[in-house]
Amino acid sequence: MKMKQFNLLSLFLILITFFGSANSTIVSHDERAITIDGQRRILLSGSIHYPRSTSDMWPDLISKAKDGGLDTIETYVFWNAHEPSRRQYDFSGNLDLVRFIKTIQSAGLYSVLRIGPYVCAEWNYGGFPVWLHNMPDMKFRTINPGFMNEMQNFTTKIVNMMKEESLFASQGGPIILAQIENEYGNVISSYGAEGKAYIDWCANMANSLDIGVPWIMCQQPHAPQPMIETCNGFYCDQYKPSNPSSPKMWTENWTGWFKNWGGKHPYRTAEDLAFSVARFFQTGGTFQNYYMYHGGTNFGRVAGGPYITTSYDYDAPLDEYGNLNQPKWGHLKQLHTLLKSMEKPLTYGNISTIDLGNSVTATVYSTNEKSSCFIGNVNATADALVNFKGKDYNVPAWSVSVLPDCDKEAYNTARVNTQTSIITEDSCDEPEKLKWTWRPEFTTQKTILKGSGDLIAKGLVDQKDVTNDASDYLWYMTRVHLDKKDPIWSRNMSLRVHSNAHVLHAYVNGKYVGNQIVRDNKFDYRFEKKVNLVHGTNHLALLSVSVGLQNYGPFFESGPTGINGPVKLVGYKGDETVEKDLSKHQWDYKIGLNGFNNKLFSLKSANHHQLKWSTEKLPADRMLSWYKANFKAPLGKDPVIVDLNGLGKGEVWINGQSIGRYWPSFNSSEDGCTEECDYRGEYGSDKCAFMCGKPTQRWYHVPRSFLNDKGHNTITLFEEMGGDPSMVKFKTVVTGRVCAKAHEHNKVELSCNNRPISAVKFASFGNPSGLCGSFAAGTCEGAKDAAKIVAKECVGKLNCTMNVSSHKFGSTNLDCGDSPKRLFVELEC
Repeated sequence: MKMKQFNLLSLFLILITFFGSANSTIVSHDERAITIDGQRRILLSGSIHYPRSTSDMWPDLISKAKDGGLDTIETYVFWNAHEPSRRQYDFSGNLDLVRFIKTIQSAGLYSVLRIGPYVCAEWNYGGFPVWLHNMPDMKFRTINPGFMNEMQNFTTKIVNMMKEESLFASQGGPIILAQIENEYGNVISSYGAEGKAYIDWCANMANSLDIGVPWIMCQQPHAPQPMIETCNGFYCDQYKPSNPSSPKMWTENWTGWFKNWGGKHPYRTAEDLAFSVARFFQTGGTFQNYYMYHGGTNFGRVAGGPYITTSYDYDAPLDEYGNLNQPKWGHLKQLHTLLKSMEKPLTYGNISTIDLGNSVTATVYSTNEKSSCFIGNVNATADALVNFKGKDYNVPAWSVSVLPDCDKEAYNTARVNTQTSIITEDSCDEPEKLKWTWRPEFTTQKTILKGSGDLIAKGLVDQKDVTNDASDYLWYMTRVHLDKKDPIWSRNMSLRVHSNAHVLHAYVNGKYVGNQIVRDNKFDYRFEKKVNLVHGTNHLALLSVSVGLQNYGPFFESGPTGINGPVKLVGYKGDETVEKDLSKHQWDYKIGLNGFNNKLFSLKSANHHQLKWSTEKLPADRMLSWYKANFKAPLGKDPVIVDLNGLGKGEVWINGQSIGRYWPSFNSSEDGCTEECDYRGEYGSDKCAFMCGKPTQRWYHVPRSFLNDKGHNTITLFEEMGGDPSMVKFKTVVTGRVCAKAHEHNKVELSCNNRPISAVKFASFGNPSGLCGSFAAGTCEGAKDAAKIVAKECVGKLNCTMNVSSHKFGSTNLDCGDSPKRLFVELEC
């Protein structure tokens, strides 16, 4: 009897292993769509990177994504964050990948796991750990035994972690797709035959892991089978998979763009983003992912680039702090609702396309039960009045009208009926005056005068080879003896450095000579400054600073960082120039700065008796200095920011946790911005940019989970360039005003994001004009007082909803002409 029971149990376990668990989901694909349990699906996804937020933010971010109409969350997996040292792993805190996937699952959503492990993502070194680069005979992303072994080890570890927690759909989990490699098709030609062999190996390795769901390869034309190739970009409507049996999938619809230090603020309109989505589904797409749906924050030193900012807001539908970015979030939500209602025709229907002329096409998806239609106008300048199925439709330039029943237009991408939220910094209460203490970057003089370091080498070495990316900072130090008879000696001598340092500081004989900051992406430059040398021994100390390692391009891992030379002393004697090359001298190298090595940012350092902080004569504009102050956490639940205007460049910690690099002294250029943005025509990262001549980033996110609600908190600054910490202020981020420009026959929903609506600044129904903050009544206006109606419906409430109609606001006193009637509203919160 016992033997029979054992055999039955064994058989049951074998069947589960073979066929999947009782709750398993079968995920596959055909030429039209991803299928889940045999049903073709329209899948609407959004990227949320777990390390760019805090774990307490995850449920709210995922809930808002679901409320916005998404059914899938996509994330990269960040190798260098999880394996900072070889075979030493970290999955704690906001790196708890399993917890993040389970949070997605608990919200009832699917997940796409983009293991890579190359991620790009404007992440430091593209997600690769620098120790990998420093292994012998190492080359990334090609046929290289060392790289392939390490890549397979990490990929297998992630897959096994997911399997152990039953997180693949084949086990009943939420992961319906996984990705191997990333955008390799963009660079494969640079690797020749080895590139093709490598991508074939990637496919075979991934397939051997037997995860039970499909693998994808983005930007990989002719991806090896059974990999599914996908598209990335601002638009993918013209994309066609190389394999006719693969569905049309879009893994990265760039919702905005990232920021570089010294760059302007990018902005992609809700109209254009919605247009790109609707066009994709009009032309046969069935899976679309927003990159990013929530961008978040590059805490610590994870920002790549070089020169990627701490903010990774990306102008995404959810802003850096997790607030709804309106109107983008709401305008897309309306589109998602309609696309889901059309799922059956879009995935099973017969497709026919009708050319209506002048770049206007109608597409019909029809089944026996239902037909759904799109009318797309890709003309960037001309609106279109077209007749389709016996009815006239006005389709604005660069827009798509969605007709779920092929009769009534339910949505047009250019007609935004969602409110615009104006986010402001709350200054209702006087910000707390911070009482600062400070100390210099101690033993700096010992370093720059005596050249005492951690390593001695003959010649110049690459910064990342020495630091292993443990620090942004590396001292290069050497000595040179000069006497009166030296050929170089003159009254006019200079130090000349060929450098790839992102920032270079130079000292000669303990005196600061000057610095050079990379601008306009010119990361290969010559630094030259006049110096005062002495007869005898002269000490040279060069501080090389990195601001994020390169994360994209063929062979990017071998790109130079630091001071690669030559380093020369130059003597000018009239028309004659004499050079002394110091590049092959003996150089001392010191990794990092002493304040970092002694963890002055740690709360424990406050009790260290040898680490004295001064309360007197707070210096401003002092280089290489540390500052510290206590503060109370702002009341409430609104997101917290710290305004670092007035500081130079450095890093900031809250209660010992780094919230990232800061550089508010680096302003964008004065030109290239526009007051108004025309959504029409193709978007690029420079189109519609704003904040010219302003700091690229002035405000820095302080997660609530970093703060103590009761008792004191500590902010610590390391100031590299020199700034004034007395200007630092903590504030909260709130919705200050909301505006709407809703079209007749639609509903408008207005909300101050959990704050009461306090007043109506403007309201007019008819043909008003202007931008939010400067609305003006038009030539025709509804008979009823729009401001009174809106005040009655909205003031004192957290939110309100109104029908935009002549019945609600009264017939207009004059003919409004061909323009549709609209309701313009501006509310104070």
